Amino acid sequence: MKMNKVKVIVALVASLVISILGVQQVYAAELGAAKAATGFYAILTIIPLILVLVLLFLKVDMIVAGLSGGVLAMLIGGIGLAEANKQFLETIPMMLSITVPIVNSAIAMAVFKAGSYTAALTLVKRGTKGKVEYVSGFIVILLAAATYMSGIGGGSAMVIAPLAFAAVGAVPELIAAMSIAAAVSFTTSPASLESSIVSKLGNIKVGEYVAIMRPYWLIFVLAAVLLAFWGTKRRKLGFKEEEASIYETMSNGRLFKITLPAIFLLFAVIFGPLVNQVLGVQIFTPLVYMVVTLALIYFCTAFNLNESVTAMVDGSTYILTRLFQVGIFLAFINIIAKTGTFATIAGVANAAPAMIVIPVAVLTGILIGVPAGAYVGSVLTLVLPVAVSLGFSPLALGFVTIGVGFGSQMSFVNITMQALSSGFQIPIIDVVKGNIKWLSIASVVLLILSLVVA
Repeated sequence: MKMNKVKVIVALVASLVISILGVQQVYAAELGAAKAATGFYAILTIIPLILVLVLLFLKVDMIVAGLSGGVLAMLIGGIGLAEANKQFLETIPMMLSITVPIVNSAIAMAVFKAGSYTAALTLVKRGTKGKVEYVSGFIVILLAAATYMSGIGGGSAMVIAPLAFAAVGAVPELIAAMSIAAAVSFTTSPASLESSIVSKLGNIKVGEYVAIMRPYWLIFVLAAVLLAFWGTKRRKLGFKEEEASIYETMSNGRLFKITLPAIFLLFAVIFGPLVNQVLGVQIFTPLVYMVVTLALIYFCTAFNLNESVTAMVDGSTYILTRLFQVGIFLAFINIIAKTGTFATIAGVANAAPAMIVIPVAVLTGILIGVPAGAYVGSVLTLVLPVAVSLGFSPLALGFVTIGVGFGSQMSFVNITMQALSSGFQIPIIDVVKGNIKWLSIASVVLLILSLVVA
């Protein structure tokens, strides 16, 4: 094992030394805007990208995969260390500058920890009076709303899946519905890493992208709710017996009060921009709804003021870490792009009939998302540059992004899948098998939409 690690280190060091010695003929500054390569060189420029994809499929860490492809691209394109360092120092702060998703994700995680979602589910269980299929549908809505607000599918599933198992049990259609809802939510969320990547690569504001994709988010969430409802009803299930939790002993009034922070945040994130536009005044801004949500957590839940703020700050850890990680990875992808890789691929794709270019890109995203489901953000940095080079609209970019999300929900290595497996207490192979049918159908619908609408 140690010998393998030594070989990897020696290979990386050797690659860096060779890249320093071999860049005398072509300087990165002369590359400018990368143009499509031709002939044998065009084939060479694609090799670093293929290397990155293969390493991701083999579950190699995304930064190691990116570094390997980046070093190879430097050798092929004669790109110097100065240009590589420039890309590195520019890309990381670019990703970390996406403030609104960071704030939204942090606040949503604080709402999680305060128990607002558990209180909401408890209220619905009481209100449905034994009709478990309605609770099943609400669980999907709850997961979609939580993921949409936080931008974190895995984090939402970690909290809600155990609650769903305790209330309903391991219903395959419910699990598949939660996967569909999670995928379409984190790929179109105003707080997600994925939306941030679309924003930066597609040169569109996060808010504009989210507004464009919202109708399709609602369509797939509604379909997921119906799937969960139908799947649970056809099995004629009842509520599972469970030990009484602290929430079960609370009055409806108390439970509703605890739910208020989640209700307000959901309203602010989804309807806030519309209210601002109608009134002509910026009322629902990130600063305002951050302060109001924290105040509601303090007044409506068991958290004191310090705990409320600490929960928010701790909640920012996930997205900040991922943005930093993807920033490093994207720097290496930008180095690969300097050789003309994406322009070359775009040139080939552009030769295909115009009507199938977007569906093919969506299908590619779905297929790549299956083996590389742990790195949805990384996959997007590989797929979206080609789509951007082809002049895809924000809607088309959104469909490609959702496609990668759907593919990830048929992956053994995706964190949301792992969370569902743990929460429902079943092997992940059962989660994957149960998802394949319904995620495939959802993917077909997405392909049709990309053909007709985009």
